[in-house]
Amino acid sequence: MSIPSNRLLPGIAATALLVASPALWAAGTGNVYVSSEDDDVVTVLDGENLEKTDTIEVSERPRWLAFSPDHERLYVACGDDDSIDIIDVDKGEVVDRLTGIDDPEIFAIGPDGKHLYISNEDDARFTVYDIGAKKAVTQVDVGQEPEGVLVTPDGKTAYVTSEVANMVHRVNLDSHEIEANIVVGNRPRRFALTEDGAHLWVTNELSGSVSIIDTESNEVTDTIEFDPDGFRPEDVTPVGIKFSDDGSQAFVTLGRANHVAFVDVASREVQDYVLVGDRAWGVALSNDGGRLYVTNGLSDDMSVVDIDERKQLRSIPVGRVPHSVVVDTASE
Repeated sequence: MSIPSNRLLPGIAATALLVASPALWAAGTGNVYVSSEDDDVVTVLDGENLEKTDTIEVSERPRWLAFSPDHERLYVACGDDDSIDIIDVDKGEVVDRLTGIDDPEIFAIGPDGKHLYISNEDDARFTVYDIGAKKAVTQVDVGQEPEGVLVTPDGKTAYVTSEVANMVHRVNLDSHEIEANIVVGNRPRRFALTEDGAHLWVTNELSGSVSIIDTESNEVTDTIEFDPDGFRPEDVTPVGIKFSDDGSQAFVTLGRANHVAFVDVASREVQDYVLVGDRAWGVALSNDGGRLYVTNGLSDDMSVVDIDERKQLRSIPVGRVPHSVVVDTASE
């Protein structure tokens, strides 16, 4: 099996940089990683100055990105190659590949780092995958077009969205059985779990909303709707969601409405809308928690947003059709 080679900075300059800065690729640097669906690469940006330092070749159509719990490996879902590539963060290159995984798009890594939990969109299944053994442990039938996956910090529960069924499935990871099917808005996509685990926020792309689920009762207890000025309702398509480090704010990317919504978590009121690029999709927090990184799939760039000032600071080209963005924070 041929593993794509890493394309670092050219020649002697790259060697000198690596010798002078041995911690450049070490876990916890704050480096930013962005997947590019049409270029089949993961772009790496320096965590301090956001200058491009590398492009790492991966398999076809990279989308979701997630770090191992120790941040030594970065996993990349490559849908058109039915694989998940594994990047060694220290080396900055692909070192292994998990194959035979049908059209992986979104996945989560368990807190012990031993299992992947994968949505298989074409098969309407949720797969539990043993990383060490390189094989599926089991598959659970869910609603059509599953996408978002979230595993609770205790590793006991997974939540999976079904875009067609307008449903969130709660899966017991001990028994691998569905414990609850929770109806939410139209075309649910991604999740964020409050720090206390009491509430699960779910973006609904075609409803222009977020459903808030009480994780004890498995019921939707509140709905937040978005209405940025100048956009038709059908253009308001929430996908990405992230909580601030202190849990007081939620940041929701609004897709074709080209904005990020700032939501007060306690009151569940929309506080502001910040204009970014075309089709705002993925979202991540900087290492210091002061900036948002937003991938814009139709303008082929990443917006850098100042959270305190609530404005875009700059736009950075990151390849064609950027999908996801993650930040190499300190080990969890």
